Amino acid sequence: MAEVNTIVRGIIIFTRFPEPGLTKTRLISALGAEGACRLHRDLTEQIIARVQRVRKSLPLGVEIHYSGGSREQMAGWLGQDWDYVVQSDSDLGTRMEQAFQRAFRLGWDQVVLIGSDLPELTTSLIREAFRRLENHDLVLGPARDGGYYLIGLKENRPELFGNHIPWGKAEVLKKTRATAEQLGLTTAYLAILRDVDRPEDLAGLPIHGGKFP
Repeated sequence: MAEVNTIVRGIIIFTRFPEPGLTKTRLISALGAEGACRLHRDLTEQIIARVQRVRKSLPLGVEIHYSGGSREQMAGWLGQDWDYVVQSDSDLGTRMEQAFQRAFRLGWDQVVLIGSDLPELTTSLIREAFRRLENHDLVLGPARDGGYYLIGLKENRPELFGNHIPWGKAEVLKKTRATAEQLGLTTAYLAILRDVDRPEDLAGLPIHGGKFP
């Protein structure tokens, strides 16, 4: 019998342990320290639940890369079913580069990295990201603020995470796209979504005791 090649897929979730005053600090002016922390908890738990649903139909390795707190605190919050990895104190680009480097070193063939503040990210979009990686080198989920909420790769590309990318600014997606073109990468784009970082991102969210869809 011919040997069947199995694609090893993995997803990385960036988040932090929820601590009032240290979590979602740009939302404190609108929600207060406790409210911003509570929203972060809700959004992260929503993402974890959706990844769990994807994992029931699509075999996935899952790592949660976190800052703040300890592994015991993270596992007490989100459960023992996940692999937890402490993030370094570096800038976002370096942390993403390190995450992808680790994932490919683990033997993952397709890797998708997401944040935890994405109320509109659905299970179907996560599955679509992996489907697009079958025929593309790079998958990006554009965010409304000019960044991206999801990035998927099937080989390590540290050039995408260098200091030439203005992390936290509105040009992140534009610069990343230009870098990908220079590298000759084929790129697929998902639907444009919002991530929740600033007070203006809160419109329509069930932040007072409601449930996310």
